[in-house]
Amino acid sequence: MIESELSELYQAVILDHNRAPRNCRRIADATCTARGLNPHCGDEVRVFVKDESGVLTDVSFEGSGCAISRASASLMTTSVKGKTRAQALDLFRRFHDMVATDAVPDPQLGKLAVFSGVRDFPSRVKCASLAWHALRSALTDSALQPVTTAAAPNSE
Repeated sequence: MIESELSELYQAVILDHNRAPRNCRRIADATCTARGLNPHCGDEVRVFVKDESGVLTDVSFEGSGCAISRASASLMTTSVKGKTRAQALDLFRRFHDMVATDAVPDPQLGKLAVFSGVRDFPSRVKCASLAWHALRSALTDSALQPVTTAAAPNSE
């Protein structure tokens, strides 16, 4: 596939998940939740997780923001649902490495590779990784304060 076709495919996936986000809802019986804020773009997200015996049986989000932020949250929920906490945190690390460094996209990221191009736009790295940081916060029991991308050069 030539680069322009790949770029169009990536754009189509992002637009689809922005227009019709998957798992955009509150989980009433969530076992953990965390809120994320990106003051640079105005993105806000709350991630909900239902953990049953260490497996993420349901993952969702609510919030508002740019297309990249919403699409990333949508794809994140579909990617981590059914995974263990450890697997979800490993996926966070792989995703973050892809968007914030020059790392070659890990084949295990699947559709998440559509965000590989944001690494060239530091402000968009924050948009793409916001929901992921909120998920990490929810899973590591550090969700007392909202996560924010305000002071993060590459959303670290």
